Amino acid sequence: MTTFNPDLSVLRDQLRRTVPQVKQLIVVDNGSSAADSIRALVEEFPKTHWFSLGENRGLGYAHNLGIGKALEGGAGSVLILDQDTLPEADMVSVLAETLASSSASDSHVAAVGARYVGAQNSHPSFFVQFRRFRFKKCFCAGGGIRQVIPADVLISSGALFSASALREIGAMDEGLFIDHVDTEWFLRAHHRGWRSYGVCDAVMRHSLGERTFRVWLGRWRYLPIHKPFRYYYIYRNSVLLYRRSYPTIRWKQTDILRLLMMFVMFAVFAGDRVENLKMMCRGIVDGFRDREGRLDSSR
Repeated sequence: MTTFNPDLSVLRDQLRRTVPQVKQLIVVDNGSSAADSIRALVEEFPKTHWFSLGENRGLGYAHNLGIGKALEGGAGSVLILDQDTLPEADMVSVLAETLASSSASDSHVAAVGARYVGAQNSHPSFFVQFRRFRFKKCFCAGGGIRQVIPADVLISSGALFSASALREIGAMDEGLFIDHVDTEWFLRAHHRGWRSYGVCDAVMRHSLGERTFRVWLGRWRYLPIHKPFRYYYIYRNSVLLYRRSYPTIRWKQTDILRLLMMFVMFAVFAGDRVENLKMMCRGIVDGFRDREGRLDSSR
C-alpha cells in the first residue's frame, strides 16, 4: 500500500478492511506532511510494516519498494492498493483463488484485478480490451454469475500480481512517476506473452479522480477529473509510451483518441481550463523531449 497525505479516517477504514485478508501489509509513505500520524495509525494494526521515503519519490518507486520487500519475505503473490481503495471482506481471497486456479492451467498469468464501484456515484466499472480505435469495455454480468474477463490492462490498485510474473517482467517504471505506471507494466507483460484477468466477484470501492464529470458522447460517460498537474503526467507519459516499441498499435490509436477527447473536455468545458491546457501542452512537449521523473516546477 502507498500513502501520500491520505485522509486518516479513510485510511483507518482501509486498514480495518485489509489487514484481516492478508499475511502482511507493507505501507510505503511517499513523503506525507503528517507522516508521524500515519505511522502511528498503521502501527495500531497487526501484521503491518511501515516505510517512509521522506519525500515524494513517485508511485512507481513506492510500488517497487513494497513489492521488493514482499518478494524478499517469500510472498507468492503481491496485492497493490492505493490509499483510498476499500476492499470488500472477501476481495483478496477471491483474487487469490482465481489467480491460483488460472495459474494451474496457464503458467503465464501475470495478475488478476478486482471490480471497483466508484466512491462518488456508484457508476459501474468495467475491464478493458484493446480494439481498433477503441477500448472495449467489458462489464460484469449480473445475477451472481461467477465471471472472469480477459483484460489487456488492469488498474494497479486492487490487482493481485503473481510473484513469478513480477520477477520475470521486472519492476514498475519509476520514470513515469505516477500516471500510466500500471498501464506500462501491463503493456510490457502482454508483449512478453503474459495474460491478465478481471474478476467480477472481487469487489472494492475506488475513485479514479478527485471527482467525476458526466458528459453525453453518444451515451452518458463518466470522466475522472484531476488537479491540473496530473494532466501533465497523463499527456507526457502517453507520449513517452507512444515512442516505445512494445505498446500495441491498438493501444496507441485508442489512447490518442482518448487524449484528444480529454483535451476538448478539460481545456474547454471543465474548470481550471487555462491551467489544464498549460499542463497538457507542457506534458506533450516534455514527452517528445524524453523527460521523465517528477515535474520540475521551476521550468
